Amino acid sequence: MDTIDTPDAVDRGRRMLLGAAALSFAATELGMARPAQAQSAPSAASAPSPFAAIKQAEAGPLDIGYAELGPAAGLPVILLHGWPYDIHTYAEVAPILAARGYRVIVPYLRGYGSTRFLSGQAMRNAQQSALGADVIALMDALGIETATIGGCDWGARTANIMAALWPERCKAMVSVSGYLIGNQEINKAPLPPKAELEWWYQFYFATERGRAGYDKYRRDFAKLIWQIASPKWDFDDATFARSAAAFDNPDHVAIVIDNYRWRLGLADGEPQYAELEKRLATGPVIMVPTITLEGDANGAPHLDPSAYAKRFAGRYAHRTLTGGIGHNLPQEAPQAFAAAIIEVAQS
Repeated sequence: MDTIDTPDAVDRGRRMLLGAAALSFAATELGMARPAQAQSAPSAASAPSPFAAIKQAEAGPLDIGYAELGPAAGLPVILLHGWPYDIHTYAEVAPILAARGYRVIVPYLRGYGSTRFLSGQAMRNAQQSALGADVIALMDALGIETATIGGCDWGARTANIMAALWPERCKAMVSVSGYLIGNQEINKAPLPPKAELEWWYQFYFATERGRAGYDKYRRDFAKLIWQIASPKWDFDDATFARSAAAFDNPDHVAIVIDNYRWRLGLADGEPQYAELEKRLATGPVIMVPTITLEGDANGAPHLDPSAYAKRFAGRYAHRTLTGGIGHNLPQEAPQAFAAAIIEVAQS
């Protein structure tokens, strides 16, 4: 679960009607891409996936697994998932966009699905700038100069980082829960007890007991987070199982633990990202056209939209979705998320 570092009040409401198209498109082969060499078969209890073919591309330190839908000549859209979710956050969004002629790329972040480190000796580092650099490297590998970026949770933070550090690569952006770029120094300051309680898992992960517990109970842990973060979302076991398969990645636990420990200054980053982190620590203003979205039943800590509006200095709009929409907004309200992508991509 990835949100801003200082939470505010959380609204509650009723649920918005879903009703997204579920079209299935074959992935288009690219010269820089290849079919996945090893992809775990979904459980028999898993929901059907629109991502029938997972491709692999070597990008930076990773061999990144990704789904691709829509025409190869379409305007590129990259959709980024978070924790504890996977590419199926966009199981309905991606087919909607593909049907509108967009080339949609949905990568597994480091530590998820079929994404692997190229070197067994590589540091299993999950600091925020590393994830942003991963997506830029994937764009380079796929020959994508610019793309509209959409993100939720860790994916929203990664989209923000890309827009702040590499604005020339980001045509536009849709970000759930607004501006999420973190700052280790700010994170050292204590929050009121009620706010600290909302970050209970972050403190759990700071311990070796937490690492062992997450490793042992990763599916139970993820399902609990889904329920807390989206209290009105009535997902079924098959939908959860489809995403939970991505947590079997051998680096998953190390990446999740490092991400939250790094935020608290309990894990070191890598030297090659130090300059990027210095720039991010200033809280850079984002200039690319942006739409931020929030659900009225988001159970994860998050700020009121008014607190981050000034962080977006380009063409900007915010929308709060009513009807009981929680933290995993693209999966809970796919039509609204897809509509925001289409709108901002045309700006």
